[in-house]
Amino acid sequence: MSALSIDIWSDIACPWCYVGKRRLEGALESFALAEQVEVSWHAFELDPGAAPEKDPGVPYAARLAKKYGSSVEHAERMIARLASVAQSEGLEFRFDRIRPGNTFDAHRVVHLAKLRGKQDAMKERLFRAYLSEGRLISDPQVLLELAAEVGLDADEVSGLLATDLHRDAVRADEAEARELGIDGVPFFVFDGRLAVSGAQPAEVFSRALEQAFQQSAPSAALAEGAVCGPDGCA
Repeated sequence: MSALSIDIWSDIACPWCYVGKRRLEGALESFALAEQVEVSWHAFELDPGAAPEKDPGVPYAARLAKKYGSSVEHAERMIARLASVAQSEGLEFRFDRIRPGNTFDAHRVVHLAKLRGKQDAMKERLFRAYLSEGRLISDPQVLLELAAEVGLDADEVSGLLATDLHRDAVRADEAEARELGIDGVPFFVFDGRLAVSGAQPAEVFSRALEQAFQQSAPSAALAEGAVCGPDGCA
């Protein structure tokens, strides 16, 4: 049985969420009590009203420039910076391949994966598919293929996608995020007491782990860092 829970709100379409995942994993690798930690992923949609695929003919930098009201050149520098940060964590971000779209069904698949003990693997596969491979994760066939790769039953996933199964679970995650005042992701809650906002360095996560294991640690916001919100990534 786990001694410590880490609840993470994130969206698959969030670059900083993938960076934050890697940094947390780095902290856990050097944490003596890592086997007593249970990580749970919770849904957060950056753009709940997104179409299945948004502006397929518009380059990512142009979409980013429009969102921030900046030049394409400025957007390209932002992209290059984030890609460089990702590379330092062993991740390859290919913004030239990204196909933005609705992530609701992907979150439903993540909930199914949790029930089957494969949630982290599913989340990892979705991040890589979206941010590195340019897969359209709103496409049911893509979701079926990715789910099969992590060992989920194809018939079960197909049945989920044909119904509203786990819709309420996604909505419950989002409602809890609102109650907690989460307006940007990734957002980490350690043992229900310590909050870490953003893709913090691994040492910040290490400190949170140590503090959370101290039963006397008070409820607190430990740190704030780079996040993605409805208006973009900072």
